[in-house]
Amino acid sequence: MKQQLFSGTGVALVTPYRKGKVDFDALERVIEHVIKGGVDFIVSLGSTGESVMLTTAECKEVFKFTLQKVNERLPVVAGLFGANSTAHLLERVKVYNDVEGFSAIMSSSPSYVKPTQEGIYQHYMALEAVSPLPIIIYNVPGRTASNIAADTTLRLAKASKKFIAVKEASGQMDQIVSIIKHRPDDFLVLSGDDSLTLPILACGGNGVISVIANALPEQFSSMVRAAMNGEFETARSLNLGLHDIHPLLYVDGNPAGVKALLKIMGICSGEVRSPLMPVRESTYDRLKAELEKLLAPAKV
Repeated sequence: MKQQLFSGTGVALVTPYRKGKVDFDALERVIEHVIKGGVDFIVSLGSTGESVMLTTAECKEVFKFTLQKVNERLPVVAGLFGANSTAHLLERVKVYNDVEGFSAIMSSSPSYVKPTQEGIYQHYMALEAVSPLPIIIYNVPGRTASNIAADTTLRLAKASKKFIAVKEASGQMDQIVSIIKHRPDDFLVLSGDDSLTLPILACGGNGVISVIANALPEQFSSMVRAAMNGEFETARSLNLGLHDIHPLLYVDGNPAGVKALLKIMGICSGEVRSPLMPVRESTYDRLKAELEKLLAPAKV
């Protein structure tokens, strides 16, 4: 089943830059780092990948490069963002139809326009009608300015088998648990907030699409794996180890925080595209200190 490809730890890859251009050498290092770290699947050009900052030509290049370097070792999901109107979204689907090798697409609800729940439902059903791939719904009210209600997510999940999962980044645990309780058996609920992943898994969620796994894939995917295996003492310990890093990744915006962490680790630069800005020096220093604590050898 397609759904089984997307349980566990997914990572929303960053798009590294050097002097304003996509740094494909660094992107390859990130890809190898997360695969070696044990993630289960990859999302190319999600929000963390600064998808809306790239030209159509750059998006195609990143997609093709990522698929080539992953080389079928893991499933890869294509991010489909930057469409405030349904017509625009459908045009973007056509543009990327010539990039083959993806296992699914992920698309957030329209941003800025604040549609009704019926509008959100019809938007996704229009996507369902033309998408050649399974669809992961992405609910991220902090970016779109509108929430996909639990009833709407469930309505979509029951309307078509093409909707295989939801990435839930609403932060509303009651809503997330309601989806978990009432969903079809083969519909996955994935955390969209790294810091809430453990409680979501404990309530019956199926995994996560992560930011921190760009930099710390081994630690984060080990936590997810332990929780999914019912080893909650181990999962809690790993989760607490990461707890103080999570907020630092967002205090100056995403993906500036995780790119700073990757810079400290020597994997890519901390560059982002305007109007995003690199993290402040104080944030950088705090990230470095927390990373040193996390990676310090355990005292016997």
